Amino acid sequence: MGIPSIIDIVNVAFDVYFYILFARIILSWIKHNPYQPIIRFIYETTEPVLGLFRKIIPPLGVVDISPIAAFFVLQLVRQLVISILRAIM
Repeated sequence: MGIPSIIDIVNVAFDVYFYILFARIILSWIKHNPYQPIIRFIYETTEPVLGLFRKIIPPLGVVDISPIAAFFVLQLVRQLVISILRAIM
């Protein structure tokens, strides 16, 4: 087991953010205490990205599709960043 490369670190960072974003989606379906520290962390971490997408894509009735767009765009950003890192390494 060697030293992780910068690409490995970027991949892990994106994976962690995807899991946090997924947790935020699950939290929107269940009753929870918004003042609980872990839940506040999840909301504070994901709201900048989701808020940006909500400005662009309004909810369709009661369905908020901004997380779907966020997952898609973040995946594209991940691939772009990794491609750039591979090109310069």
